Amino acid sequence: MNTTLFAAATPATRMHVVWDWNGTVKDDLDDHVSALNATLPALGGEAVNRETYRAKHTVPIPNFYARLLGRTITEQEWISSDNAFLAHLRAQPVRVREGAIELMTALREASHTQSLLSLCPHDTLIREVEQADIGHFFDRVEGRTGPSGGTKAAPLATHLEALGLADQAHRVLLVGDAIDDADAAHANGALAVLHTGGLHHPAKLAAAGHPLTDTLADAVVLGLRLAASRRAHPACV
Repeated sequence: MNTTLFAAATPATRMHVVWDWNGTVKDDLDDHVSALNATLPALGGEAVNRETYRAKHTVPIPNFYARLLGRTITEQEWISSDNAFLAHLRAQPVRVREGAIELMTALREASHTQSLLSLCPHDTLIREVEQADIGHFFDRVEGRTGPSGGTKAAPLATHLEALGLADQAHRVLLVGDAIDDADAAHANGALAVLHTGGLHHPAKLAAAGHPLTDTLADAVVLGLRLAASRRAHPACV
């Protein structure tokens, strides 16, 4: 990737990119499918393939299990399954999506800022970011510290507050792979662009009507373009 992809930002055009982790910066669809298949038998479920995983994946995650099993799981089943799922994931090597590091480099060189927000456990996120050696790109790296199974809207609000951006959400772009990412951004007044290479089926993302691209680079380019349009025509966005 050409690291001069973006024009140098000015104080008026500088954006802050909030990256999603699983399915976005971390290329881990196959790991998630494998981890899910390691937990489903204990719940009476059958193994799924990539297409089924992406088509039925949803947030909050207990709803995902309900879709797969045809029933609501109990709280104890959720706790046991989530622990087993996360243990399986932690055993897998960390793979950063192709082109992500070059893209982050280009954003930094253009004077845009970046952070990482995930609903995976905070200690796991910190360890994986350290393994990938990409922490230096981010002003803040934040994972989940409370109960699992929630959505990203409230964590994003806390994240932006910690970054001093709670009242500057107009210059925040969230790049993710889930409808919940877009919903969280909109709930906080930020922009969101989703990509099709993650944990959610492209058809489902397209049907939701959010800005959607096939690559992370295209997502950032589109996000910066949408931000410029919002600056130029604030009443129309």
